[in-house]
Amino acid sequence: MPRFFVGNLLFFFFAVSLGWTPAALPSESRPNIQVEVIARGLETPWAIAFASDGRLFVTERPGRIRVVKDGKLQQESWLEIAAYETGEAGLLGLAVDPGFERSRFLYAAYSYHDSGGRLKNRLVRLRDDPSSAKGVIDRVLLDDAVGSRNHDGGRVKFGPDGKLYWTVGDAQNTSFSQNTSSLNGKILRLNPDGTVPSDNPFAQSPVYSYGHRNPQGLAWQPGSGRLYATEHGPSGFQGCCLDEVNLIEAGKNYGWPVIRGDQTREGMIAPLLHSGNNETWAPCGAAFVTRGPWAGSLLFTGLRGQTLYRLALEPNNPRKVAAFERLFVREFGRLRDVVEGQDGALYLLTSNWDGRGRPGVDDDRVLRLVLK
Repeated sequence: MPRFFVGNLLFFFFAVSLGWTPAALPSESRPNIQVEVIARGLETPWAIAFASDGRLFVTERPGRIRVVKDGKLQQESWLEIAAYETGEAGLLGLAVDPGFERSRFLYAAYSYHDSGGRLKNRLVRLRDDPSSAKGVIDRVLLDDAVGSRNHDGGRVKFGPDGKLYWTVGDAQNTSFSQNTSSLNGKILRLNPDGTVPSDNPFAQSPVYSYGHRNPQGLAWQPGSGRLYATEHGPSGFQGCCLDEVNLIEAGKNYGWPVIRGDQTREGMIAPLLHSGNNETWAPCGAAFVTRGPWAGSLLFTGLRGQTLYRLALEPNNPRKVAAFERLFVREFGRLRDVVEGQDGALYLLTSNWDGRGRPGVDDDRVLRLVLK
């Protein structure tokens, strides 16, 4: 083992014993990783989700849902939605019903213009028609979240509790985040039929947590069921950097725009990890790994960071980071989503056609990673 690595490792464990949480711990080694392109030529893709029959569904921000079947991208769209694409808005998150074999339901979030020309975001339930292998919109579950060119959130996922979660950004209006009557700047929780769960923290409200700026990643830790979320920190006139990973608890206030980074205030929760004042991750999709050499790790993608980040938590402390490393730095460009497939491989979604990247000739792509 190299001498400099031993020294760094000793320093790390000494620092952790004093209560220090690392802002970053570079990777000195990683498993052998085989990378395969399973889909290419996608237009501004945003989310990927597997169905129990092995199909991989991919949203494209202009309003198309595509399917990768038997390792091949199908030419015809599974469904086209009248989404309005501008800036960061458009067709965004996608989730497959845990009981898909029976229900045939999927769920999606997208931006649109209402009758008054105002940009809004809505959550819809979709239905797969096995006879045609096409999809239809089944019903609107939640509507009228304020939309904006930026900060629309958009992640849609099922938790281990069987509830449907939807992240909604502050729509570039910071006053929404601290207002629990607003859908914006929140993580929302619903029953699969769109009704409000009786055990939500605010009576008759889909709001699960608040004080968020632009959360775009959700992942539940296997075993504990704890929810972790990634969130974009301030930019432009609001400052820089300070992207976050948060441990989400029902009814808690995560501070935006009142606190950021390591700042604290009574009744507000600081992140368990942030990117600091000099680095921007622009974090998006997140997933826990259940198999292989990274089992137990939280992975999340970076847009501006152009990196896959791996975070390991202390076994007995859900808010303590044991290790943090950067993977594939600038190898694939901007990374939008990550999921673990039924085959144990990891699937990455690039985002180089989103207006902020430098697309290659075959972008955007779905990449399959096999760890050995």
